[in-house]
Amino acid sequence: QVQLVESGGGLVQAGGSLRLSCAASGRTFSGYVMGWFRQSAGKEREFIGFVGWSGGTTYYADSVKGRFTISRDKDSNTVYLQMNSLKPEDTAVYYCAARQVVSGLIATAPRRYDYWGQGTQVTVSS
Repeated sequence: QVQLVESGGGLVQAGGSLRLSCAASGRTFSGYVMGWFRQSAGKEREFIGFVGWSGGTTYYADSVKGRFTISRDKDSNTVYLQMNSLKPEDTAVYYCAARQVVSGLIATAPRRYDYWGQGTQVTVSS
């Protein structure tokens, strides 16, 4: 059974940095894409980016490009979201998600992802 467990959330001042972790277990993730999403109060879940587990290819939403970086560590089965230059509008619950790779598909919609973590709260104060 696939399990994704996020950690590393918290309170940070605007302009600061935070690194989130997603511990993945339950299967081999070769051939999977590991995504990050966020959801703030009253809004729909928003795509942040993903990393291909096998090759490490990344893709980001325009809203975070240049500030956020996604990486993975195969040895520890962990996916990371490094967030720099944080803004109050980055305040949200952040989720890790996983789906199998489909050739030619850049999956940005939450419905494309099969497995989800429980989320971790990030609050950015002004």
